Amino acid sequence: MQRAAQLVQAPEAKSDDLFVLDSRGSAEGAVAAARQAVRRGARILIGPLYAAETRAAVAVTGEAVPVLSLSNDERLAGSGAFLLGITATQSVSAILRYARGRGVRKVAVLAGASDWAAQGLAAAERLRGNLDLDIMTIAAGAGNLTAALRGAGGGELPDALLATEGGEGLSAAARALAGANIQLLGSQQSLDRPTPAAMGAWVAGPDPRFLGDFADRYQARTGTTPGSIAALAFDAAGIAEMLRRGGIVDRAALLSAGAFAAVTGPIRFQPDGTALRELAILVAGPNGFTPVDRV
Repeated sequence: MQRAAQLVQAPEAKSDDLFVLDSRGSAEGAVAAARQAVRRGARILIGPLYAAETRAAVAVTGEAVPVLSLSNDERLAGSGAFLLGITATQSVSAILRYARGRGVRKVAVLAGASDWAAQGLAAAERLRGNLDLDIMTIAAGAGNLTAALRGAGGGELPDALLATEGGEGLSAAARALAGANIQLLGSQQSLDRPTPAAMGAWVAGPDPRFLGDFADRYQARTGTTPGSIAALAFDAAGIAEMLRRGGIVDRAALLSAGAFAAVTGPIRFQPDGTALRELAILVAGPNGFTPVDRV
Protein backbone atom coordinates (compact mmCIF):
# COMPACT_ATOMS: atom_id res chain seq x y z
CA MET A 1 0.00 0.00 0.00
CA GLN A 2 2.78 2.40 0.89
CA ARG A 3 4.73 1.65 -2.28
CA ALA A 4 1.63 2.11 -4.40
CA ALA A 5 0.79 5.44 -2.76
CA GLN A 6 4.33 6.67 -3.27
CA LEU A 7 3.90 6.31 -7.04
CA VAL A 8 1.49 9.25 -6.90
CA GLN A 9 3.75 11.64 -5.00
CA ALA A 10 5.02 14.63 -6.93
CA PRO A 11 8.82 15.00 -7.32
CA GLU A 12 8.78 18.06 -5.07
CA ALA A 13 6.94 16.23 -2.26
CA LYS A 14 8.58 16.24 1.15
CA SER A 15 9.51 12.95 2.78
CA ASP A 16 6.92 13.44 5.53
CA ASP A 17 4.06 14.41 3.22
CA LEU A 18 3.06 10.73 3.19
CA PHE A 19 3.62 8.76 6.37
CA VAL A 20 2.57 5.27 7.40
CA LEU A 21 1.01 4.24 10.70
CA ASP A 22 0.14 0.66 11.68
CA SER A 23 -3.41 -0.02 12.92
CA ARG A 24 -2.26 -3.51 13.92
CA GLY A 25 -5.44 -5.03 12.56
CA SER A 26 -7.62 -3.93 15.48
CA ALA A 27 -10.01 -1.16 16.44
CA GLU A 28 -7.75 -0.18 19.31
CA GLY A 29 -4.79 0.03 16.97
CA ALA A 30 -6.78 2.13 14.54
CA VAL A 31 -7.70 4.58 17.32
CA ALA A 32 -4.04 4.96 18.32
CA ALA A 33 -2.93 5.39 14.70
CA ALA A 34 -5.66 7.92 13.93
CA ARG A 35 -4.80 9.97 17.02
CA GLN A 36 -1.15 10.01 16.03
CA ALA A 37 -2.06 11.02 12.47
CA VAL A 38 -4.12 13.95 13.73
CA ARG A 39 -1.28 15.05 16.04
CA ARG A 40 1.11 14.98 13.10
CA GLY A 41 -1.19 17.22 11.08
CA ALA A 42 -2.65 14.72 8.63
CA ARG A 43 -5.32 16.27 6.41
CA ILE A 44 -6.67 12.96 5.08
CA LEU A 45 -6.30 9.28 6.03
CA ILE A 46 -5.83 6.47 3.50
CA GLY A 47 -7.21 3.31 5.08
CA PRO A 48 -7.83 1.44 7.25
CA LEU A 49 -8.62 -1.73 5.33
CA TYR A 50 -11.33 -3.30 7.52
CA ALA A 51 -14.71 -2.04 8.65
CA ALA A 52 -14.15 -2.22 12.43
CA GLU A 53 -10.88 -0.32 12.15
CA THR A 54 -12.53 2.24 9.87
CA ARG A 55 -15.30 2.97 12.37
CA ALA A 56 -12.70 3.37 15.11
CA ALA A 57 -10.62 5.79 13.05
CA VAL A 58 -13.66 7.91 12.12
CA ALA A 59 -14.59 8.14 15.81
CA VAL A 60 -11.25 9.90 16.33
CA THR A 61 -11.13 12.13 13.26
CA GLY A 62 -14.81 13.07 12.96
CA GLU A 63 -15.42 15.26 9.91
CA ALA A 64 -12.23 17.24 10.38
CA VAL A 65 -9.99 14.66 8.67
CA PRO A 66 -11.64 12.58 5.91
CA VAL A 67 -11.05 8.82 6.04
CA LEU A 68 -10.69 7.05 2.67
CA SER A 69 -11.38 3.51 3.82
CA LEU A 70 -10.22 0.68 1.56
CA SER A 71 -13.02 -1.54 2.87
CA ASN A 72 -15.77 -2.87 0.58
CA ASP A 73 -18.24 -3.42 3.44
CA GLU A 74 -21.38 -1.48 2.56
CA ARG A 75 -22.45 -1.41 6.18
CA LEU A 76 -20.02 1.50 6.51
CA ALA A 77 -22.48 3.72 4.63
CA GLY A 78 -23.27 6.71 6.81
CA SER A 79 -20.40 5.97 9.22
CA GLY A 80 -18.53 9.13 8.25
CA ALA A 81 -15.93 7.28 6.18
CA PHE A 82 -15.59 7.37 2.40
CA LEU A 83 -15.82 3.87 1.01
CA LEU A 84 -13.17 3.30 -1.65
CA GLY A 85 -13.29 -0.50 -1.89
CA ILE A 86 -15.20 -2.04 -4.80
CA THR A 87 -18.55 -3.06 -3.31
CA ALA A 88 -20.96 -5.82 -4.17
CA THR A 89 -23.59 -3.25 -5.12
CA GLN A 90 -21.25 -1.53 -7.58
CA SER A 91 -20.29 -4.81 -9.25
CA VAL A 92 -23.72 -6.48 -9.27
CA SER A 93 -25.47 -3.32 -10.45
CA ALA A 94 -23.03 -2.93 -13.34
CA ILE A 95 -23.36 -6.51 -14.58
CA LEU A 96 -27.16 -6.57 -14.26
CA ARG A 97 -27.55 -3.27 -16.09
CA TYR A 98 -25.37 -4.57 -18.89
CA ALA A 99 -27.19 -7.90 -19.02
CA ARG A 100 -30.60 -6.21 -19.11
CA GLY A 101 -29.43 -4.11 -22.03
CA ARG A 102 -28.56 -7.33 -23.82
CA GLY A 103 -32.07 -8.75 -23.40
CA VAL A 104 -31.63 -10.68 -20.14
CA ARG A 105 -34.72 -10.46 -17.92
CA LYS A 106 -34.98 -13.59 -15.76
CA VAL A 107 -31.94 -13.88 -13.48
CA ALA A 108 -31.18 -16.51 -10.85
CA VAL A 109 -28.80 -15.37 -8.10
CA LEU A 110 -26.63 -17.91 -6.28
CA ALA A 111 -27.03 -16.99 -2.61
CA GLY A 112 -23.75 -17.58 -0.77
CA ALA A 113 -23.00 -17.31 2.93
CA SER A 114 -20.58 -14.35 2.83
CA ASP A 115 -21.40 -10.71 3.57
CA TRP A 116 -20.41 -9.92 -0.03
CA ALA A 117 -22.96 -12.43 -1.38
CA ALA A 118 -25.69 -11.07 0.89
CA GLN A 119 -24.97 -7.49 -0.19
CA GLY A 120 -24.89 -8.58 -3.85
CA LEU A 121 -28.26 -10.30 -3.54
CA ALA A 122 -29.72 -7.20 -1.86
CA ALA A 123 -28.42 -5.09 -4.75
CA ALA A 124 -30.09 -7.41 -7.27
CA GLU A 125 -33.37 -7.19 -5.38
CA ARG A 126 -33.22 -3.40 -5.37
CA LEU A 127 -32.80 -3.39 -9.16
CA ARG A 128 -35.76 -5.70 -9.72
CA GLY A 129 -38.25 -2.91 -10.30
CA ASN A 130 -35.90 -0.35 -11.85
CA LEU A 131 -34.72 -2.75 -14.56
CA ASP A 132 -37.89 -4.86 -14.86
CA LEU A 133 -35.96 -7.95 -13.78
CA ASP A 134 -37.39 -11.25 -12.64
CA ILE A 135 -35.05 -12.24 -9.79
CA MET A 136 -35.00 -15.68 -8.19
CA THR A 137 -32.66 -16.97 -5.50
CA ILE A 138 -30.87 -20.32 -5.53
CA ALA A 139 -28.83 -21.63 -2.60
CA ALA A 140 -25.16 -22.04 -3.50
CA GLY A 141 -24.15 -25.69 -3.50
CA ALA A 142 -27.49 -27.01 -4.76
CA GLY A 143 -26.97 -30.66 -5.72
CA ASN A 144 -28.57 -30.50 -9.17
CA LEU A 145 -28.37 -26.90 -10.22
CA THR A 146 -30.42 -27.27 -13.38
CA ALA A 147 -33.23 -29.00 -11.50
CA ALA A 148 -33.10 -26.36 -8.76
CA LEU A 149 -33.40 -23.61 -11.37
CA ARG A 150 -36.36 -25.28 -13.04
CA GLY A 151 -38.05 -25.70 -9.68
CA ALA A 152 -37.57 -22.05 -8.76
CA GLY A 153 -38.68 -20.91 -12.21
CA GLY A 154 -41.91 -22.88 -12.42
CA GLY A 155 -40.39 -25.36 -14.85
CA GLU A 156 -38.52 -22.77 -16.91
CA LEU A 157 -34.83 -21.95 -16.85
CA PRO A 158 -33.69 -18.35 -16.34
CA ASP A 159 -31.95 -16.29 -18.98
CA ALA A 160 -28.89 -15.87 -16.77
CA LEU A 161 -27.29 -17.07 -13.55
CA LEU A 162 -25.39 -14.59 -11.37
CA ALA A 163 -22.64 -16.04 -9.19
CA THR A 164 -21.85 -13.23 -6.77
CA GLU A 165 -18.90 -14.91 -5.04
CA GLY A 166 -15.42 -15.95 -6.16
CA GLY A 167 -14.14 -17.46 -9.38
CA GLU A 168 -14.58 -21.05 -8.25
CA GLY A 169 -18.29 -20.40 -7.74
CA LEU A 170 -18.54 -19.17 -11.33
CA SER A 171 -16.57 -22.17 -12.62
CA ALA A 172 -18.69 -24.63 -10.64
CA ALA A 173 -21.87 -23.07 -12.01
CA ALA A 174 -20.47 -23.25 -15.54
CA ARG A 175 -19.71 -26.95 -15.18
CA ALA A 176 -23.13 -27.68 -13.70
CA LEU A 177 -24.96 -25.79 -16.47
CA ALA A 178 -22.89 -26.92 -19.47
CA GLY A 179 -25.14 -26.94 -22.52
CA ALA A 180 -28.11 -25.36 -20.71
CA ASN A 181 -27.96 -22.12 -22.74
CA ILE A 182 -27.91 -19.93 -19.63
CA GLN A 183 -25.74 -16.81 -19.67
CA LEU A 184 -23.31 -16.77 -16.74
CA LEU A 185 -22.80 -13.50 -14.87
CA GLY A 186 -20.10 -12.73 -12.31
CA SER A 187 -19.11 -9.95 -9.94
CA GLN A 188 -15.73 -8.47 -9.03
CA GLN A 189 -15.11 -11.55 -6.88
CA SER A 190 -15.08 -13.73 -10.01
CA LEU A 191 -11.80 -12.10 -11.06
CA ASP A 192 -9.92 -13.57 -8.09
CA ARG A 193 -8.70 -16.55 -10.10
CA PRO A 194 -8.82 -17.79 -13.71
CA THR A 195 -12.10 -19.41 -14.74
CA PRO A 196 -11.35 -21.66 -17.75
CA ALA A 197 -14.64 -23.51 -17.30
CA ALA A 198 -16.63 -20.30 -17.61
CA MET A 199 -15.62 -19.03 -21.04
CA GLY A 200 -18.19 -16.55 -22.30
CA ALA A 201 -19.24 -15.40 -18.82
CA TRP A 202 -19.92 -11.70 -18.37
CA VAL A 203 -18.20 -10.14 -15.35
CA ALA A 204 -18.10 -6.60 -13.94
CA GLY A 205 -14.82 -5.32 -12.53
CA PRO A 206 -11.98 -2.84 -13.02
CA ASP A 207 -10.70 -2.42 -16.56
CA PRO A 208 -7.59 -4.64 -16.83
CA ARG A 209 -5.97 -2.13 -19.19
CA PHE A 210 -5.91 0.53 -16.48
CA LEU A 211 -4.83 -1.98 -13.85
CA GLY A 212 -2.11 -3.18 -16.22
CA ASP A 213 -0.67 0.32 -16.61
CA PHE A 214 -0.57 0.69 -12.83
CA ALA A 215 0.97 -2.78 -12.38
CA ASP A 216 3.70 -1.96 -14.91
CA ARG A 217 4.60 1.23 -13.06
CA TYR A 218 4.55 -0.55 -9.72
CA GLN A 219 6.73 -3.40 -10.94
CA ALA A 220 9.19 -1.03 -12.57
CA ARG A 221 9.58 0.81 -9.26
CA THR A 222 9.54 -2.13 -6.83
CA GLY A 223 10.34 -5.26 -8.83
CA THR A 224 7.20 -6.97 -7.49
CA THR A 225 3.61 -7.46 -8.67
CA PRO A 226 0.90 -5.45 -6.87
CA GLY A 227 -2.38 -6.86 -5.56
CA SER A 228 -5.84 -5.34 -5.64
CA ILE A 229 -5.34 -3.57 -2.30
CA ALA A 230 -2.28 -1.81 -3.70
CA ALA A 231 -4.42 -0.55 -6.59
CA LEU A 232 -6.94 0.89 -4.13
CA ALA A 233 -4.15 2.57 -2.15
CA PHE A 234 -2.83 4.06 -5.40
CA ASP A 235 -6.28 5.44 -6.20
CA ALA A 236 -6.71 6.83 -2.69
CA ALA A 237 -3.34 8.58 -2.89
CA GLY A 238 -4.31 9.96 -6.29
CA ILE A 239 -7.51 11.42 -4.88
CA ALA A 240 -5.61 12.97 -1.97
CA GLU A 241 -3.04 14.46 -4.36
CA MET A 242 -5.76 15.92 -6.59
CA LEU A 243 -7.34 17.63 -3.60
CA ARG A 244 -3.96 18.88 -2.38
CA ARG A 245 -3.24 20.47 -5.74
CA GLY A 246 -6.64 22.14 -5.60
CA GLY A 247 -5.71 23.67 -2.25
CA ILE A 248 -8.57 22.21 -0.20
CA VAL A 249 -8.46 18.81 1.46
CA ASP A 250 -11.66 18.20 3.37
CA ARG A 251 -15.00 16.41 3.28
CA ALA A 252 -16.72 19.09 1.22
CA ALA A 253 -14.00 18.92 -1.44
CA LEU A 254 -14.40 15.16 -1.75
CA LEU A 255 -18.13 15.55 -2.34
CA SER A 256 -17.96 18.50 -4.73
CA ALA A 257 -15.04 17.45 -6.90
CA GLY A 258 -17.13 15.30 -9.25
CA ALA A 259 -15.70 12.07 -10.61
CA PHE A 260 -12.18 11.04 -9.66
CA ALA A 261 -10.11 9.10 -12.19
CA ALA A 262 -9.12 5.76 -10.67
CA VAL A 263 -7.50 2.58 -12.01
CA THR A 264 -10.14 0.56 -10.13
CA GLY A 265 -12.88 2.51 -11.90
CA PRO A 266 -13.77 6.24 -11.94
CA ILE A 267 -15.77 7.11 -8.83
CA ARG A 268 -17.94 9.88 -7.44
CA PHE A 269 -18.61 9.98 -3.71
CA GLN A 270 -22.10 10.30 -2.25
CA PRO A 271 -22.99 12.18 0.97
CA ASP A 272 -23.27 8.89 2.90
CA GLY A 273 -19.69 8.02 1.98
CA THR A 274 -20.53 5.38 -0.62
CA ALA A 275 -19.41 5.84 -4.20
CA LEU A 276 -20.84 5.55 -7.67
CA ARG A 277 -18.21 3.66 -9.65
CA GLU A 278 -17.84 2.99 -13.38
CA LEU A 279 -16.72 -0.58 -14.03
CA ALA A 280 -15.73 -2.49 -17.13
CA ILE A 281 -17.77 -5.37 -18.50
CA LEU A 282 -15.41 -8.27 -19.13
CA VAL A 283 -15.94 -11.49 -21.08
CA ALA A 284 -14.13 -14.61 -19.89
CA GLY A 285 -12.02 -16.23 -22.59
CA PRO A 286 -9.19 -18.75 -22.90
CA ASN A 287 -6.58 -16.09 -22.07
CA GLY A 288 -8.41 -14.30 -19.28
CA PHE A 289 -10.95 -11.49 -19.35
CA THR A 290 -11.46 -9.09 -22.25
CA PRO A 291 -13.20 -5.72 -21.72
CA VAL A 292 -16.16 -5.11 -24.03
CA ASP A 293 -18.03 -2.21 -22.42
CA ARG A 294 -18.18 0.15 -19.44
CA VAL A 295 -21.12 0.71 -17.07
